[in-house]
Formats: sequence, structure tokens, C-alpha cells
Amino acid sequence: MLKRREAWFEGQLDQDPEKLVFIDETWATANMPRRHGRCRRGERLRVGVPHGHWKTTTFVGALTLRGFIAPWVLDGAINRTAFETYVSKVLVPELKAGDVVVFRILNEIYIIIDFIV
Repeated sequence: MLKRREAWFEGQLDQDPEKLVFIDETWATANMPRRHGRCRRGERLRVGVPHGHWKTTTFVGALTLRGFIAPWVLDGAINRTAFETYVSKVLVPELKAGDVVVFRILNEIYIIIDFIV
């Protein structure tokens, strides 16, 4: 394993960090409030939380040495169609020739794609 790791590392020397573009996504939903809290013994903890509309908002963006590019907010969870829309309509116009796009999709798919713009 150590030899394979060293071989991989040696192969990265010619990789230009200026060309790397990392895509990441995160989400938030209204049903994320804590279910437990603390208060004085014998007192009831009362706090308002959203109820009845568990909407999800997804944020996708790309991080480069040039800065943060191609931010996109989606009302709902991301799926293949939404991701393909993000790549074609938001990300690709921001890429430069020779950029290497690296992204990870949590649905058990790990992909590295080279975009030649």
C-alpha cells in the first residue's frame, strides 16, 4: 500500500493546482432542529421550531485556487437531472481550458472528469 501511495504522489508532481476544480454540495432542511435541550431541573423547555413543511435546500459550488465559482442553490434535494443541469448551465461556463473537475456524489458514485472547454 505504501508503494502505491508513493507512486500516486509522485505522479501528481505535474498536476497544476491552478487547474483543479473541486465541486461540493451541502443541504439544509427545516426538520433539523434538536429534539432535546437543557433547562433547569423541574422546568419545561419551550422553544419554537418549524413544523409541517420539511423543505430541503441544496447548495452546490466549486472551489478553486482562483476562488469560489459556480454557486447554485436548489429548492429540494439534488438528483442526477439537477446535477447535470448544474454542470451544463452553471459550472461549464465558468471553467477554463484544461481544468480538471473533481467531485464526489454521496450515492456510492465517485467520479473524476476532465472537462476540456
